Amino acid sequence: MRKGSQFAGLSVAIVTPFRDGEVDMERLREQVEFQVAAGTTCLCPTGTTGESPTLSHEEHEAVISKVVEVADGRIKVMPGTGSNSTAEALRLSRWAEKENADALLMVAPYYNKPTQTGFYEHYKAVAEQVGLPICIYNIPGRTGANIEPETINRLGELENITMVKEATGSIDQASEIITGSELTVLSGDDSLTLPLLSIGGEGVISVVGNVIPEDMIHMTNSYLDGRVDEAQDWHRKLFPLCRDMLGLATNPIPIKAAMQMLDKDSGELRLPMTRLDEGQLESLRGTLVDYGLME
Repeated sequence: MRKGSQFAGLSVAIVTPFRDGEVDMERLREQVEFQVAAGTTCLCPTGTTGESPTLSHEEHEAVISKVVEVADGRIKVMPGTGSNSTAEALRLSRWAEKENADALLMVAPYYNKPTQTGFYEHYKAVAEQVGLPICIYNIPGRTGANIEPETINRLGELENITMVKEATGSIDQASEIITGSELTVLSGDDSLTLPLLSIGGEGVISVVGNVIPEDMIHMTNSYLDGRVDEAQDWHRKLFPLCRDMLGLATNPIPIKAAMQMLDKDSGELRLPMTRLDEGQLESLRGTLVDYGLME
């Protein structure tokens, strides 16, 4: 057992549904119920997929509260509470703890590009003042700086830093973390889930799980239960969907468009996110048809 093994399997980075510019709480409730029914391990609201950069502080808190309320202990909740300001990350993390979330997903401080010492002190400051398990979210393509494996492994020595959402795209970096710490590694890239499981990762925080949670569960469980051939079959089925849908535009633009086509979301985004153009929408329809989600 690694430090965060209770979060093994499928976590879903859920979208924040909007209607007429406002957060659609009823649609959010439906999406939580959909994931509960699917058997998903954990929900991750207010992350990248949840458009957290354009949520007001009040909306960010309200979404966390609503997801915890609807989940009602039936599914774990690990909201995004990271910021490039340590004080703001601490404020959001304290809110999530007060609302009875199960863990915290903390993205690396972005834009200000801390040194490795800065990254360490940022996470340490929150870990010392909040009691919930913390998942480090390392996504240098978004944040502009990589948290090096040595820094992550050092952070893993702190009691309540238990997981890493690994979104560097580097199997070597993930291997260094798995070898050098007891942290649970969760894939931050749907198409790399099986490769990460094969080196000792324990699950995924998924985007495509917004529409096909059962299939992602089948793949992760197959591998974790030792049915490698079955897991490889699922990977081969899932890979074209992950590649062709998520490669269309910046997340969450394509997943929201897909959810609209499948009547699971309004498809509404907040600027500076913009909708897919007609050519991209046609490509997406074809991808969903090929997968069997649409006729």
